[in-house]
Amino acid sequence: MTELTTSFSYSPVLVALSVVVAIQAGYVGISLALLIPAAFANRRRLLIAGSAMTLSVGIWSMHFIGMLAITTAVAIDYAVVPTLLSFLICCLVTGVAIYLASLRSQRLLVIAALLMGIGITTMHYVGMTAVHSVFHLTHDPAYALASIAIAIAASGLALWLAFSADRRPPLFLCAVVLGCAVSGMHYMAMAGTTLHLAAAEVANTTSLMSGDILAAIVSVVACSISAVFMLALVPTEPKDTRGENAWNAAHAVPDARPPEGPQSDITPTISLNPAEQHLMQTATEPGPVVAAVAASPAPILSADDLLLPIERNGKRFHIAADDIVSVHSNAHYTYIFNGRDDLFCPLSISDIAARLPETIFSRVHRSYIVNLLFVVRIKKTGDSGVVELDTPIRRTVPVSRSRLTGFRSELAAFKASRSGITPDLR
Repeated sequence: MTELTTSFSYSPVLVALSVVVAIQAGYVGISLALLIPAAFANRRRLLIAGSAMTLSVGIWSMHFIGMLAITTAVAIDYAVVPTLLSFLICCLVTGVAIYLASLRSQRLLVIAALLMGIGITTMHYVGMTAVHSVFHLTHDPAYALASIAIAIAASGLALWLAFSADRRPPLFLCAVVLGCAVSGMHYMAMAGTTLHLAAAEVANTTSLMSGDILAAIVSVVACSISAVFMLALVPTEPKDTRGENAWNAAHAVPDARPPEGPQSDITPTISLNPAEQHLMQTATEPGPVVAAVAASPAPILSADDLLLPIERNGKRFHIAADDIVSVHSNAHYTYIFNGRDDLFCPLSISDIAARLPETIFSRVHRSYIVNLLFVVRIKKTGDSGVVELDTPIRRTVPVSRSRLTGFRSELAAFKASRSGITPDLR
């Protein structure tokens, strides 16, 4: 049987669409991955799953749309089993890679990048076997190796930006770089692919669905999955209820019921500042030092009050500085860790740093503040470091390279001033 070597071209519209799908998946996937270090338990698992699923769906969809962008002399059909298998491979390697990278180890980050890059390349070539019912494919080894290198570099870039970068560029720029790199890997591999078609099959190949329609369906599904994870897992800004509370106060109906018990002509009035209110409550109520306040927004507190506003389950509270273990800023959101829970704080990390006493709190990273009372030890990881905290929920905090030496000295002086024992600085 005579075989023909056929050339192919690309639809510019579908090529552009494939890149856009990869960029949006990168944006959502990295956004979710940035929230993983501050999460724990079920939320941490959901964020890992959401980030992995978003990235894998986007990467796989980009490759599939890239294949649909091919224009050849005959229609291309795809076998179902290899197509689904390629998607499962992408989901598996992406999920494992994100989990390993979330452990914040330089060695595991390298392993995760290699695993994810090789896995994405494997996904591509497994997916290419789906067209073997019509075409016989050959691949240039040089282009295959180049595509593997691009995939590993793109994976390493995405994981590094999400988990290890001290100063990362804007999130959208990260997504653009990742999307272009993933797309570049696909089209590099395709540049080294040759399609061989049996002459007898030229007249017998038909397509059941237009490639443009199928590409549109895949794009909508991929973007919808990203939107669902983004809306479900990314926290929203706290609702500003000042206008609503002011309206309620202005239109409140006085309570006409007479007070119970003996009456007095003079009712004593005691005015307490926020710190005194906190001390009164903690003296009468055992448990975590978190004082509930009224439904109206908390006033701006001075540094001397040592209370910070937090929100939980839609309610506003105050937390005492002594109960703050660490503070973590993630994009536009700030969280206070009290040893068990991450509590949303409406203040920026810079505002929090200005309010907390420098005698027991240290800003070890542009996105992290730690309470020196809870620091167990410092471990060096590559050029930077990691702080281990003594809390019921295991938590580590990264120390930036520029702050590592200074923080070691600061912690040693703090421990020595309190107990005369030098901390473990291994």
